[in-house]
Amino acid sequence: MLETFSEWPAVWQAFAATLFTWGLTAIGAGVVFLFKDVNPKALDTALGFTAGVMIAASFWSLLAPAIALSEEMGMVKWVPPLIGFLAGAFSMRLVDFILPHVHLFGRLEEAEGVKTRWRKTTLLVLAITLHNIPEGLAIGVAFGAVEAGFESATLAAAVALAIGIGIQNCPEGTAVAVPLRREGLSRAKSWWYGQLSAVVEPVAAVIGALAVVSMRPILPYALAFAAGAMIFVVVEEVIPESQRGGNGDLATLGAMVGFAVMMTLDVALG
Repeated sequence: MLETFSEWPAVWQAFAATLFTWGLTAIGAGVVFLFKDVNPKALDTALGFTAGVMIAASFWSLLAPAIALSEEMGMVKWVPPLIGFLAGAFSMRLVDFILPHVHLFGRLEEAEGVKTRWRKTTLLVLAITLHNIPEGLAIGVAFGAVEAGFESATLAAAVALAIGIGIQNCPEGTAVAVPLRREGLSRAKSWWYGQLSAVVEPVAAVIGALAVVSMRPILPYALAFAAGAMIFVVVEEVIPESQRGGNGDLATLGAMVGFAVMMTLDVALG
């Protein structure tokens, strides 16, 4: 099956991979059909796991290949990763500053971005949508790098990245849908908005794949850009939210396990 998949254009590979990650988000959001609430300890552990996966993916699947590709392309090997990484972080800060949103366990008065009268449910979904942009971009860039034909970019590594992000999307879907259910939405609406937060991933993936396939010299910058964007989201949102409920030790252990899982996937498959 992987052999057939390898014959697809990078854009279609990225699109299919993010349909998979989107699907796992929908499965995670489906918890609201079984339970009205989830144990806060489990939720904080799951958020920690998400943070660990994203940190590991940022290095093993994005920054390390960016460094290798820079050297392979005859560039100063640390310059493109540095520029791309900082550009990704600053871009996410700009979007974070403009886009109205509220973090998972935040109050409406803690909403960030441009002031608006939108409901808290809308602001919650926008927060996770913001979170999912760099994940989709990372997958798209990874598959685009394979089609670009560089030795250090492999299909197995891109697939490992998609699997890792998909695994952490499952508890992430739960983390979005459960607060919406607490806000009084029906089970169906909580699930709908929970899975909808990941709809941006296929869009971002296609854009990322198209960019690096059509403009090969930007590849190391693009890989590092996705890493910087992901690390920004982890530090600005995921880790603080995982620690907010007073279950810091469990969240930290979840992060360690998430990092180990993603590292193992990347090294074993990549």
